[in-house]
Amino acid sequence: MAQNSNRFLSLDVFRGLTICLMIIVNTPGTGAKLYPYLVHASWFGFTLADLVFPSFLFAMGNALSFSMGKMKTAPSNVFWKKIIKRTFLIFLFGFLMYWFPFFRAGVDGGIELKPIGETRVMGVLQRIALCYFATSVLVYYLKEKIVAIISVAILLLYWVILYVFGEPGAQLNMATNAIAKLDLFLLGNNHIYQKDSIPFDPEGILSTLPSIVNVIAGYFAGKYIQKAGKTFEGISILFLSGFLVTALALWWELIFPMSKKLWTSPFALYTIGLDLSIMAVLIYVIEIKQIKFGVEFFNIFGKNPLFIYLFSELFYITLRLIPVTPTQDAFEWFSEVVVQNIFPGSFGAFFTAILFMLVCWSLGWWLNKKRIYIKI
Repeated sequence: MAQNSNRFLSLDVFRGLTICLMIIVNTPGTGAKLYPYLVHASWFGFTLADLVFPSFLFAMGNALSFSMGKMKTAPSNVFWKKIIKRTFLIFLFGFLMYWFPFFRAGVDGGIELKPIGETRVMGVLQRIALCYFATSVLVYYLKEKIVAIISVAILLLYWVILYVFGEPGAQLNMATNAIAKLDLFLLGNNHIYQKDSIPFDPEGILSTLPSIVNVIAGYFAGKYIQKAGKTFEGISILFLSGFLVTALALWWELIFPMSKKLWTSPFALYTIGLDLSIMAVLIYVIEIKQIKFGVEFFNIFGKNPLFIYLFSELFYITLRLIPVTPTQDAFEWFSEVVVQNIFPGSFGAFFTAILFMLVCWSLGWWLNKKRIYIKI
């Protein structure tokens, strides 16, 4: 039996697969309609694209289950120094990513500094930072049973908060929900995501609360996997747990709609259930059946996940800033003039994202070849 090794390649592949899909979803080609499953649900509902970010949080919880053992034996001052430093850096990089490229064309034709007062405060990396901090503190100081109870309380309390503090009769509408109200009150209009139909941040302050549960679930799954080992019994429990959590989410959705942008409690549970099932399948295929096809490809992403994600976002932003024609930037030109002429339609838009992802993978491959692992 393969339980001697405490290394689970399947967990690395899960993390790498998540980063791979995150890049594909974030960088679709232009010039054609996109495949619906690669586009986030507009408000209520669920698509494959909606699973990506929760899965990364789940994977972060998995990783935390391995590192927390060493942290729990360290003095509290060492623990606090480590998590505060990492939380600060991840949040800072996320903020700087939205401020990038820091300068813009001025009204007089010159270059001026982009006002920091117009920079988005919350975002993907910022949510990752806050979830990492909250989960680390909870599992460091509290017993696992208490953490589990807190997780359930968070999902129930969030449900109550949205309906009590949202505008009566429109508690879950984009402009009148409690998330939007809190973000506008604390951050102001200029610091909120501006690319939806109205200013609304899908990674808002309040909606970060239920996303912490995704990380906690990943932590518990990681702990269980270490305990159960690479066994059929362990896989069965994971798969059954995934089915039950998914079923509970679908039942809850009947009275509390599923929405990624609101990160409603059924959405958190549904993604946790799917991730548990996916994890069970990966452990079976990779650890027990020893099928290694494609494993190294995704493992490349898993070795420098946050750095590769940050590079993908900055590279994409840069390409969108380079004008090639009067109406097209570099990314649009490549997608519409080059790729769409070879693969017209939705497949061309998808293929553009695949090519972009492969460029990011190439950076990861080079870093791995040089044994450079950048911890953020």
